[in-house]
Amino acid sequence: MGQRVVPAILITLLVIFHAQLWWGRGSLPNVAQLTQQLNAQKELNQQAQLANDQLAAEVRDLQEGLEMVEEKARMELGMVKPNEIFVQFARAPAPAKAR
Repeated sequence: MGQRVVPAILITLLVIFHAQLWWGRGSLPNVAQLTQQLNAQKELNQQAQLANDQLAAEVRDLQEGLEMVEEKARMELGMVKPNEIFVQFARAPAPAKAR
C-alpha cells in the first residue's frame, strides 16, 4: 500500500497544478486577456499622448506670440482687421462631360 501512496500524491499534485494552469488566477487564458487589455490601454495612452503633445505645442505658441492668436481668430472666428478687405474665392463648377 505504501508503494501506491506516493504516485497517487504526485498524480494529485500534477492534476492540481494543471488545473491551476488552465482555470486559476494567472492561468493562460487570463494572461492572454490581460495582455490584450494592456495592448489596448497602451494604444489609448499613445493617442492621448499625441493629443497632449499637440495641445502643449499650441499653448507654447500662444504664450510666445500673438501670431497664433491672430491666425486662430481669422480661421475660426472670421476676424478682419480695420482697413482690410475680405476676399473669398469660390471654385467654378466642373464642366459636364459629354457622352
